[in-house]
Amino acid sequence: MKWAWMLGAAIGLASCGVDMPKETKSSFETMTVKKSDIELPYKFSAKMKGQNDVTVTPQVSGQLMKICVTEGQQVKKGQTLFIIDSRNAQLELEAAQANLQAALAQENSAKLEYESNKNLFEKKIVSSYMLSNSENSYKQAQASVAQARSAVNRAKVNLGFCTITATVSGIIGEIPVRTGDQVSPMTQLTMLSGNTTMYAEFSVTESIVEAMVKEGMKANDVEKYIANLPPATFVMKNGTEYPHKGRVVSLTGVVNAETGSLTCKVSYPNPDGHLYSGIQGTIVMPFAEKSVIVVPQYAVVRLQDKAQVFKTRL
Repeated sequence: MKWAWMLGAAIGLASCGVDMPKETKSSFETMTVKKSDIELPYKFSAKMKGQNDVTVTPQVSGQLMKICVTEGQQVKKGQTLFIIDSRNAQLELEAAQANLQAALAQENSAKLEYESNKNLFEKKIVSSYMLSNSENSYKQAQASVAQARSAVNRAKVNLGFCTITATVSGIIGEIPVRTGDQVSPMTQLTMLSGNTTMYAEFSVTESIVEAMVKEGMKANDVEKYIANLPPATFVMKNGTEYPHKGRVVSLTGVVNAETGSLTCKVSYPNPDGHLYSGIQGTIVMPFAEKSVIVVPQYAVVRLQDKAQVFKTRL
């Protein structure tokens, strides 16, 4: 009865047009993985900064008389950037020079009096009290001359501060001031980026540093190891590679408590001035891995934070 019932059910399904499931054979491509030596590119988001980024501010207060450069202009060290009204500084210098001449005249008078009293004291004509007084007056006059010379030098320095020059060779940034503005030591005139050499700054985690630096290395060995790291490529935002390679020059020895990372700097030559302070990009550094199992990316299935591969047994 049981077999008859099953046979009748199969005939009924067939008569109703229902397809019976068929067994299908599938094939999967497999490969044998082995350990090998490879080179992996490490990528880091980086920001460019000039080797000598200088904030240009005046040392004295006054009216800005002339702006000698334009934004984006390439300048050399010592080139004049800004000129501040120097009339007050010039008057202060002249007054200081006049005070110096008066102090010198007083010093000469005190010197003559002291030498005269010294001769008279040797002849026992004047007392030691008069000699001491004249000597003290001479020393006081000498001190006044020293103060007057210092005032003259200070006035010369202040007069020199009215002409602001470039402390490094580089490129001029934004100039937020205009001719005629009143400026003071608190006023930022511009930013001068010394762009002959550029630094790409980026953060690396502790785990990456531990992977880069071998365990048990001494401080001197770590410095040598970092100096011998492979050249780094800087990739612009548009995907183009900067033609010159960079070298790692520093790695901070203190971990940022907030981010848990260290700051690394890569130095890039900038002979053509194509790199600007503030631009962002990606640092690519190749690191060699020895005796590792290499699996093609298309064979990896990612599930959240895990990567899985299917393994078969022979």
